[in-house]
Amino acid sequence: MAQRFYLESLGCPKNDVDSDKIIGTLMLDGLERTDDASLADLVVVNTCAFIEDARRESIDTVLALSKQRKDGARVVVTGCMAERYGSELAESLPEADHIAGFGVPITLTKKSLAVSGEQVPAFDLLNLPRPKSSSPWAYIKIAEGCDRNCGFCAIPSFRGPQRSRDVESILAEVDQLGAKEIVLVAQDLASYGKDRPEELGAGSIVELVNRVASKVQRTRLLYLYPSDLSDALIDAICATGVPYFDLSLQHVSKVHLRRMRRWGDGTRFLNRIEDIRKREPQAAMRSNFIVGYPGETEEDHDELLAFIEDAQLDWCGFFGFSPEEGTYALNLPDHVDKSLMNERLGELREMQDAITARRRDDLIGETLEVLVDSPGIGRSHREAPEIDGVIHVSETLGVGSFVQVEIADALGPDLLAVGAAPDAASR
Repeated sequence: MAQRFYLESLGCPKNDVDSDKIIGTLMLDGLERTDDASLADLVVVNTCAFIEDARRESIDTVLALSKQRKDGARVVVTGCMAERYGSELAESLPEADHIAGFGVPITLTKKSLAVSGEQVPAFDLLNLPRPKSSSPWAYIKIAEGCDRNCGFCAIPSFRGPQRSRDVESILAEVDQLGAKEIVLVAQDLASYGKDRPEELGAGSIVELVNRVASKVQRTRLLYLYPSDLSDALIDAICATGVPYFDLSLQHVSKVHLRRMRRWGDGTRFLNRIEDIRKREPQAAMRSNFIVGYPGETEEDHDELLAFIEDAQLDWCGFFGFSPEEGTYALNLPDHVDKSLMNERLGELREMQDAITARRRDDLIGETLEVLVDSPGIGRSHREAPEIDGVIHVSETLGVGSFVQVEIADALGPDLLAVGAAPDAASR
């Protein structure tokens, strides 16, 4: 009988893509996947290391799976935490048989697992094959790394500079996955191709979006740095039929954004959002903001509150500042007291929850086209998979189908379509 592996993927959608590539490679090596860690000969944990909470979750997961494994099974830790902390993690986490950073092959044998100091053949995780998508949608990572120097982010220190993929390799992956919706992701999506101008050309993200959109019914983009959101890119996104704009704003106070080593200000952001909505009134907007970055004043916070009220974004994430080794912010003065940071977070989240609820209420009575992701669950262009709310639909609708549904009710972030089970949204 073939040996089996179990994989636990933590963190962001970009990590999910990496996990799919690992799964595809292990299956090509003849291993069989299992959903039961206690039956696996190889247990792989693809970790996240973005902030302290993510690292704690990663370590707790490794410890829990180590306890579940059968005799003789090996536990391998890979992903961002493995790459970032390497030898330090190996010493502090003896439950793991090996710490495998990016580009290190993962197999069952001790020799090929690259025991410290041993030479192993590297491989390119970004361009590895992956299995056919098991759901009607799929993420595709179009580039790895980042060339920016944001004060709070350690990603460039362990993911490296931006490295864009060939257009044809991306299109081949679209075909191979067989999904109805493709979600393009990268650390800095709109900068795709800037590291290869002679090969990919200026504005290559626009060409890529157009070519992917010609192959699938839905093309969605996540993680757009606002300075690179050109008119041409906005038009390309709207032309896909998925006018969904995930804007990486992080804050709106101009002075504070410069502390964060970021571009822009609230007025520019509001003007761009208004421009998008004039072009496409049905556009959905998402963003994320960091609260409590060193030096954030009450005036900065009030600016952010005013922006949230004015922008009326569909979706927002608010995250407390996490001091990270290797970042500019770590040694900055004027760190915000944690209790004050939590107070600010609560105020922003309460405001945004009310805005999101109102925007969802506004859809009651509307007819929307949804993609049925699973029995009883669908999404319109307004909801990114596994990130935003969902639309509860009739369980008789076929998974993978596009259907028109009338919205009967809204419960917070979720919508209830006519024909859905009455208690669907409470499940």
